[in-house]
Amino acid sequence: MLTASRRSFVFSSLGTAASLAILKSPLRAALATYKLASNLANTHPIVVRLQEATEAIRKDTAGEVDIRIFASSSLGGDLEVLSQLRAGAVQFYPLAGAQISTFVPLASLNGVGFAFKTTDGALTAVDGDVGLLIRNALAGAGLFVFDRMFDSGFRQITSWSKPILRPDDLKALPIRVPPSPLSTSLFKALGAAPQSINFGEVYTALQTKLVDAQENPLVLVDSNKFYEVQKYVSMTNHMWDGFWILGNKPFWERLPAAVQDVIRKHFDAAITVERADIAKLNETIVGKLKQAGLTFVEPEQQAFRNALGATAFYREWKEKFGGKAWAALEKYSGELG
Repeated sequence: MLTASRRSFVFSSLGTAASLAILKSPLRAALATYKLASNLANTHPIVVRLQEATEAIRKDTAGEVDIRIFASSSLGGDLEVLSQLRAGAVQFYPLAGAQISTFVPLASLNGVGFAFKTTDGALTAVDGDVGLLIRNALAGAGLFVFDRMFDSGFRQITSWSKPILRPDDLKALPIRVPPSPLSTSLFKALGAAPQSINFGEVYTALQTKLVDAQENPLVLVDSNKFYEVQKYVSMTNHMWDGFWILGNKPFWERLPAAVQDVIRKHFDAAITVERADIAKLNETIVGKLKQAGLTFVEPEQQAFRNALGATAFYREWKEKFGGKAWAALEKYSGELG
């Protein structure tokens, strides 16, 4: 329970209404340390901004909510940590929709191939009806999810043996994809040989030539030093994805409303600033990666869209997601397929 001195500190931070909430429902696990896991490096803007947010949360709750960040997959692979989150061993886990979709298929709705042409278009969709459908599906599966996504960015293909200039260059190419049915389906439709590998194992898979290529936003190529084990970047913009902040639902529901408000406030602020970080980084990161030794190519993106549209990809995923979800997506993307 909050001590008198700490209670007064929290009251001053949260205001009268929040104070009453804490009085009625004191924090049950005072002075406990909570875990926020991440598969991202400490230098990634998401982790940087979450570190700032957890420090602000600790301050605004007078130390009662102490959230420690475990970055770089230090608590395990994506699916392993997702299981820990559901079991309550981890309290928070920001994770991309592609990875979440192994548990909640609708979570990958925003990642449909070539659905969006701009970041603003993608963010408008996930801040709107598309995001609402996904959050409802996550809540229905027993997870707590915050209202907005971090911007992870458009995914690009990096490779070792050759640049990817046209769809035929993907034929039989061993490429790492996240453990996501949608990602696997997209690259199989384009003729590649996708392999699902946890994010924390991607560098080793590239270094040992288990796969020739991988696909991720450029910020992740930089923060995880994939430029050390790849030669080419093909700017395909084939998928957009972001990171939802997931929470263990029973843990979240036990927190006093005032404490929930503090966490929401600072996590939401972290998302806003991180989106601006990514926008700024996108202006300079190509030059930085070129200096690191990567060669950039600009394939004709429409050729890839046409190649995908000539397959059963869109028809199959419309059936899997359902008409309501597909209509919500096409409200922002335009007609697909």
